[in-house]
Amino acid sequence: METRKIVRANGAGVFFGEVVEKNGDTVTMRNARRLWYWSGASSLSELAQYGAARPGECKFPCAVDEVEVFNVLEILSVTEEAGRSIDGVKEWKQR
Repeated sequence: METRKIVRANGAGVFFGEVVEKNGDTVTMRNARRLWYWSGASSLSELAQYGAARPGECKFPCAVDEVEVFNVLEILSVTEEAGRSIDGVKEWKQR
């Protein structure tokens, strides 16, 4: 069973990872990737349900061990299929 979530925050963007704590509108996540740009999904809801149809065009940077995300607006459950798709996106970096 997939336990990871997509978290959307006001001003901070979108993250995918394990939610380990929620306190009001602040969420602590582990093993989290920022979902900077996705392709092949019309919305975060579709991304959470099915993943990205065009993973080669997505821009998902490296995962961080832990991040606190403030001003959380939305937390979406992620299916196993979608989790595999997001995990399969090559790390995007500008180095």
